[in-house]
Amino acid sequence: MSGLRVVAAGFAPTIQDLGRPHVQHLGVPPSGALDPVALAIANAMVGNPPGAAALELRVMGPTLEVEADSARVALVGTVAALEVQGERGGPVDSNRSVRFGRGTKFRIGGLSDTGVAYLAVEGGIDVPEIYGSRATYTRSQIGGIEGRAVKDGDLLPLAQDSVGERSEMKCPSLDWARVSGPIRVVLGPQDDFFSDDSIAGLFAETYTCTREADRMGIRLDGPALTHVKGHDIVSDGIVTGAIQVPGNGMPILLLADHQTTGGYPKVGTVISADVPRLGRLRPGDEICFEQVSVEDAQAARAELEAARAKVIDRFERAGAWLDEAALYRENLVSGVVGPMD
Repeated sequence: MSGLRVVAAGFAPTIQDLGRPHVQHLGVPPSGALDPVALAIANAMVGNPPGAAALELRVMGPTLEVEADSARVALVGTVAALEVQGERGGPVDSNRSVRFGRGTKFRIGGLSDTGVAYLAVEGGIDVPEIYGSRATYTRSQIGGIEGRAVKDGDLLPLAQDSVGERSEMKCPSLDWARVSGPIRVVLGPQDDFFSDDSIAGLFAETYTCTREADRMGIRLDGPALTHVKGHDIVSDGIVTGAIQVPGNGMPILLLADHQTTGGYPKVGTVISADVPRLGRLRPGDEICFEQVSVEDAQAARAELEAARAKVIDRFERAGAWLDEAALYRENLVSGVVGPMD
């Protein structure tokens, strides 16, 4: 079987695509990429459709070895480089595609500039689909490789044993991943459970992302919200981006692996256009919120889709990366001739 061998896994990477939101009514969380924009851009760079399964990286990337005739990869969403190992190795810039031959070993180090990045492979990572998705959801052990994070020694199966030579592509700017400004929120559905002063404070104050964060959600630290109708409700549906507020008044931003129902009131919901920004947050990052209407949210989503398409349309050709080890294995000279021959 062709694949990428995991020499060292790093910090619990998982295989993700665009998830399975269509089965939440069955109690199955959507999962999928924390940053679907970065996933789509990474996939476009290697010629895949937007939702092809890729490796989602957080905190620290893996060391991988190509066990295929060739593979084309792209690391997107971070400035961290791919470090090709061996005597003739060296760094390969992120946010570009590169073709590696069999036996090439490369490492991705710490992601100091973002909460999440993606390693896409031409053809995609070929694990079985569960409910129409290859996304990993570790709490129920479905999707990915045995429903768990990737570990040392795993083989990430590839859909293609080899990829053709072509011009490599790069994304000349990471501006799309460095969007700043308030996180936009639509109030509800239980905003009436909170005092008016609390809601005003939510949009006036700054909150800090704590270390209590995973693919399920991020706990925030900042001004506590005051409940006026208690902090328990009859469990109802949860969506990605919901801001749930338990009894201590500290908001929780719910991400891709969120539960499908919950019994804490939700003061608001982060609009879908800003959900990718949540995935990029790191412990210690400060955020603030802005209230918008449903109509504003719909317009922002259309703008995001247009901006993503523009990033892909503006890909540039990348200079070739020379695999010297592969070059030296080839018989490039069949003989020597003299000047008179």
